[in-house]
Amino acid sequence: MAFDLAAVQAAIQSEGLDGWLLYDFRGLNVLALRVVGHEPQSRRVAAFVPAQGQPKVLVHAIEPGAWSSVPGERRRYLHWSEFRGGIEWLLDGAKRVAMEYSPLNDNPYVSRVDGGTIELVRSFGVEIFSSGDLIQLFEARWDEGQWQMHQEASRLNQEAFDVAWDFIADRIRRDGQVREHAVQQHIMEFFAANGLTTYHPPIVGVNANAGDPHYEPLPGRDAAIGRDDLVLLDIWCRLDQPRAVYSDLTKMGFTGASPTAKHQEVFGVVAAARDAGIQLIQNAFAQGREVRGWEVDDATRQVIVDAGYGPFFIHRTGHNMGQETHGNGAHIDNLETRDTRRLLAGTCCTIEPGIYLPEFGVRSEIDVFMDWQGGVHVTGGCQTEIHCFTI
Repeated sequence: MAFDLAAVQAAIQSEGLDGWLLYDFRGLNVLALRVVGHEPQSRRVAAFVPAQGQPKVLVHAIEPGAWSSVPGERRRYLHWSEFRGGIEWLLDGAKRVAMEYSPLNDNPYVSRVDGGTIELVRSFGVEIFSSGDLIQLFEARWDEGQWQMHQEASRLNQEAFDVAWDFIADRIRRDGQVREHAVQQHIMEFFAANGLTTYHPPIVGVNANAGDPHYEPLPGRDAAIGRDDLVLLDIWCRLDQPRAVYSDLTKMGFTGASPTAKHQEVFGVVAAARDAGIQLIQNAFAQGREVRGWEVDDATRQVIVDAGYGPFFIHRTGHNMGQETHGNGAHIDNLETRDTRRLLAGTCCTIEPGIYLPEFGVRSEIDVFMDWQGGVHVTGGCQTEIHCFTI
């Protein structure tokens, strides 16, 4: 992404700040690097972008061309004392500044600047604010082309579930069982044949294995799926094209005519929790009010708590999604972190509550895209009952 001064300054102004101090050392702050559109340097580099006027850039003497995309006055430093003086020069006149920082490290996805650098900046009388929402504007928002690619990926992803269910049924009819890893590899073959790619193979978990949220079926360490078993499939993929974004879905299946009463009870609670999260986002956007990641997590989680399964929902409700499955926008989280970032137009998140019992686990996952006109789109299909098939 090329550095866009006008867009960055508009974002700074919208936050009511004096400027944004972008800083990196050897790639530790990948978020700043993406904003300026450069690869890591071997020495410390920083740029201050004011709400108005020209930026200033501080570079090491042996890397004078660093961050060349950022316009404005440039200063070189060599000695460590010159670096400190350079930071003071960058911040001259600024009092309220954004950095990749999170108070009390509540949101480690944003905290990319080391504590010593934060101390240095504060020593000049500057108040530091989190750049979490600023980062979203440049990291997490999709354009129309990406929205279209997501919809196509979602269509193919849902087809992958049908292919997987059919494969499981056919193999059980033929052999009496099928290994989890074989199902996973069959899905990967579908990806390859349909122009899809992924950073990691999907999750296929049967019965107790479905109770492990990040279970991974490995050859020789997977389980057999037979008759009357509960199966969790978590499948994520994107088109194998530049700038394509992910679809990430989880559905439940049962290899028999009817799941147990316990299966259906737990699935019903999970589905109701999922729908509560979706409803909160839809209502907020329809009313034109801000909604933050932690709020959606609370609304979703409360349904599971009220049903008596709170201790068995052991992860956040969802994550931001883009060209990476777990993106750098607002996550649906008030458990692992307290994500105070806003859900912004043009971004996508997952809603994926789960209940993980010793004998089995249930998760239901869909994707929610918030468009530029205030529309809220649920992709992937809300599963209303466990998929059952007679073997």
